Amino acid sequence: MISEQAFVHPEAIIGKDVEIGPFVYIDKNVVIGDNNKIMPNVTILYGTRMGNGNTVFPGAVIGAVPQDLKFRGEETTAEIGDNNTIRENVTINRGTAAKQKTKLGSGNLIMEGVHLAHDVVVGDGCIIGNATKLAGEVVVDSHAIISGGVLVHQFVHIGGYGMLQGGSAVGKDVPPFITAGRSPLSFAGLNIIGLRRRQFSREQIDELREAYRVLYQSGNNISDAIKLLEEKDERSEHLQYIIDFVKSSERGIIPSLV
Repeated sequence: MISEQAFVHPEAIIGKDVEIGPFVYIDKNVVIGDNNKIMPNVTILYGTRMGNGNTVFPGAVIGAVPQDLKFRGEETTAEIGDNNTIRENVTINRGTAAKQKTKLGSGNLIMEGVHLAHDVVVGDGCIIGNATKLAGEVVVDSHAIISGGVLVHQFVHIGGYGMLQGGSAVGKDVPPFITAGRSPLSFAGLNIIGLRRRQFSREQIDELREAYRVLYQSGNNISDAIKLLEEKDERSEHLQYIIDFVKSSERGIIPSLV
């Protein structure tokens, strides 16, 4: 299942039932798991670690050295989980000394022309739209949806279960469970449709709606709003996620549109 027109370095480790198309280049110090499909003209470079069941479309480049002038050739990796779809011309750079690895989780759809820069971490079940670019050390939590043509500044943290409008420029952290849009990028309400699709109950959605009312629409500053949320006797894991996300934000969270 390996094309005679592909180059696979003799030191690369290839799992079972892997399909490798023509003109694929696989470097040394690469590990590819089972049941992967590598389409023509894909380049997989030094330091790539790929799990099982992934499909990589033509023109993708995985494991290229970081576009970072501080990089000095240190041993780092680009780590891909299981069952991802990586579409045409996606580029995933390996890590730097900062975190030692760039990591894409499992079950993600990474659309055409997406760039994941050095030390980016993407969770599970995310959708990242065409031509979206994530700068170095961006973190995207599981089940986030980032639309096409989005530019994400380095070190930004994007919370899970939310949705970002296409064409956005993201310079601040985006809390979980919300939709974000306009320019500058702003909170525009809960991601109700996405939450329902993920089987969130009405009670859970009501709790999240109240949390963001306190955070964005009560007239409190962020610190006071977090204190109010922390005073609740019973806090679900979703509410605690919001609290922890906001408290740990180093860039600050996006403002409110509504």
